[in-house]
Amino acid sequence: MHATSQKDVKVWRKSSEEFHGYLYKAQGMVEDEPNRIVDYIRPGPYRLHWDSLLTSMDITETLDQGSCVMRYTTSGQLWNIIAPREFIDFSYTTDYQDGLLSCGVSVEHEEKHQSYVRGFNHPCGWFCVPITEKSTIPAQSLLTGYIQTDLRGMIPQSVVDTAMAGSLINFYTDLRKALKKD
Repeated sequence: MHATSQKDVKVWRKSSEEFHGYLYKAQGMVEDEPNRIVDYIRPGPYRLHWDSLLTSMDITETLDQGSCVMRYTTSGQLWNIIAPREFIDFSYTTDYQDGLLSCGVSVEHEEKHQSYVRGFNHPCGWFCVPITEKSTIPAQSLLTGYIQTDLRGMIPQSVVDTAMAGSLINFYTDLRKALKKD
C-alpha cells in the first residue's frame, strides 16, 4: 500500500477490487463535531461553496431523508491534463455507531453534457467519528474517506495518482477553512 502525507492528512492507495484503478483512503483530524463536518461534505447548500474541485452541484432527485441523486462537475486538474469531469451519483448519509457515514456510488444516466468526460465513482464513503468528549472545546473528529474514482478517458495512471492525492489533501484544507470561517 502506497502512502502520501501532507498538511496533517495521510492518503493511502491500493489496487481496487471494483475496477482497474485504485482505492484511496484519506484520513485526517478536523476541528468540529461530526454532524457539522458531514453537513459540509454531503450534497447540499455548503459543499459547492467551499470545495475548490467542484464547479457545479445539483440534486436531481431526493429519494428520502438522507438520500439523493446528484449531478456534479469538477474543474480540470494538473494544468488541464485532466479535463473537467461530470459525475451522476447516488448519495446516502446516516448515523453510524458514534459518528456519521456519508457514502455514494455513481449511477448510469443517459443525459451527458458534451463539454465533460463522464467519470464514475465506485462505492465510496466518508466516516466521521468524534475523538473528544462532546463537552471538549474545540471538538475534534477523525474524518476518513474511501474513494474509488474512475476518471475515464486516456489518462496515465501516474497522473491520476498525483491528482487524486493532491485533491484529497486539498479537500481537507478547504473543509477546515470553511468550518473555521462559518
